[in-house]
Amino acid sequence: MTQHVLLAGGSGLIGGLVRSRLDTRRDVDLVGLTRRGSPAAGHQVDFEQLCATPGALLSPLAPDGLDVGVSCLGTTIRAAGSEAAMFRVDHDYVLAVAQGARALGARQFILVSSVGAGGPGFYLKTKGAIEQSVVDLGFERVDLIRPGFLTGHRAEPRPLEAIGQRVFAVLTPVMSGPLARYSAIAAETVADAIVALIGREGGGRHVHENEELKALGATRQ
Repeated sequence: MTQHVLLAGGSGLIGGLVRSRLDTRRDVDLVGLTRRGSPAAGHQVDFEQLCATPGALLSPLAPDGLDVGVSCLGTTIRAAGSEAAMFRVDHDYVLAVAQGARALGARQFILVSSVGAGGPGFYLKTKGAIEQSVVDLGFERVDLIRPGFLTGHRAEPRPLEAIGQRVFAVLTPVMSGPLARYSAIAAETVADAIVALIGREGGGRHVHENEELKALGATRQ
């Protein structure tokens, strides 16, 4: 049976990998969203307009409705320019995608969040807020993806992240117990886990951190 899947954030580290995996699936009808002016493949949309009329804007792109929505959208305060601008992307844009998916009948939503979501600090509070906002929309199933430190190649260089990747490569082997959830995890593994979750049966809210993401990713191999 064909799964009608909406993917937002397909130009990012995880989203690009998810898109490339789904593009080869004959059982998936993929609708990818990308921002206007982006060189990435997909339907270019004005996310500000999407916030105003999510269902109406997405309806022509998915005339057969949707089964699953996936959001890999995300930015940083440095890239966005301010806390308010980051919140607009990480909360408001993501919520608009989820609202549009729900309006078109999606039963499942998969959200890339962060380990520690809902914790202290603006970034984690924002991640916690969007998790709750998505859950409140009433999807039959919500999968919250909470990876630790991501490793992989980004199209847009992030010097501090590159340094972090080298540090975590050394520390990860000795990070065990409660610290394991913060250790490094390959973006490829997270993408594999997301693809494995698409169409997953069962309802409710499901949180997936490093160890479970690795197990889910292995099932796709």
